[in-house]
Amino acid sequence: MNKQMILPDKKEYMQWELPMVEIFETVEGEGGMAGFPTVFVRVFHCNLRCTWCDTDYSYAPAKEEFKATIQEIIEKIDSFSSHRICFTGGEPLIHGKKSAALLAAMCELDHISDVHIETNGAIDLVPFEELRNEHEQIREKARFIMDFKLPDSGEMDRMIYSNFNILKPQDEIKFVIGDDEDFDVATSVVKEHHKLGQVLYSPVWETMPPKKLVSKILAEPLPEVKLSLQMHKVIWDPNQRGV
Repeated sequence: MNKQMILPDKKEYMQWELPMVEIFETVEGEGGMAGFPTVFVRVFHCNLRCTWCDTDYSYAPAKEEFKATIQEIIEKIDSFSSHRICFTGGEPLIHGKKSAALLAAMCELDHISDVHIETNGAIDLVPFEELRNEHEQIREKARFIMDFKLPDSGEMDRMIYSNFNILKPQDEIKFVIGDDEDFDVATSVVKEHHKLGQVLYSPVWETMPPKKLVSKILAEPLPEVKLSLQMHKVIWDPNQRGV
């Protein structure tokens, strides 16, 4: 296994501290687990600056809301009844070993059945996949949701295409579609690089009407692509946090 992801004794890493944004319980708003009660664990920092980002409070120049040890994060998660965790950010894997240690600790919780990792496509997933392969509980519970950035995001040149090679059937690949060019590029990337994992097309709330995106998916056609809507923006105000 990649040495940088070999974790020390649990007693040691549970005291590691991470910068945090929020930990809360709600229903998952998108992807394969949409609608299920879920604990959101949002860490601070991101290596991208997407034009349409709806969580710009999770990276600089904003400030972290608080710091917490992995032990404290786990205790907070354990106070909720949900069986699923959305590990998100910012970019949840940006903290390297600390991210890996938190992932391991979350997967060790007996009542947790699924930990989906919302990673942005500009983080090398190989070390984390090796960690997943090495540890049974991580292998059984952890899933990548890789958000592959398209031209409208301004960050497509940062994408790591080799990540497609390590994704498994339980993983997901999300394409946030902002305009017609994004749709064409996403479709080209899927046809050229996709191997395993559910492909999701998600419309940018302000610029791609869901009805139009559905028409384009049907016309292509893309029979194995799943439309993913952000239902939390339907239930609550699109700018409301902690929901």
